[in-house]
Amino acid sequence: VQLQASGGGLVQAGGSLRLSCAASGFTLRYYAIGWFRQAPGKEREGVSCISSYGGSTYYADSVKGRFTISRDNAKNTVYLQMNALKPEDTAVYYCAAPTERLWVPPLVFDSTAYHHWGQGTQVTVSS
Repeated sequence: VQLQASGGGLVQAGGSLRLSCAASGFTLRYYAIGWFRQAPGKEREGVSCISSYGGSTYYADSVKGRFTISRDNAKNTVYLQMNALKPEDTAVYYCAAPTERLWVPPLVFDSTAYHHWGQGTQVTVSS
């Protein structure tokens, strides 16, 4: 089971990026996927989550209205479209999956509920 996050980069405030989370070794459509981020000196925080077939999506208040999570199960990939980026969005972004199929963690941004993690992709937003 492997998750690969990509798409990070350097962008000016107000700009956009699209992150991708590709899976190998398992069929992504059976699993909820969460996006988390960790800024230097801060704890990891949940950003967004999408249920296994995309019927439910969840967002942290800090990104609601600016970020959109989606999935293309045919491509075994989940996306995080990030618009209107702010300097405070600067962090390493990780995608993660729980072990259980067809299950969304009751606390969707509880990182301990996710057992498969990608390596992270750096997002830097300049002011």
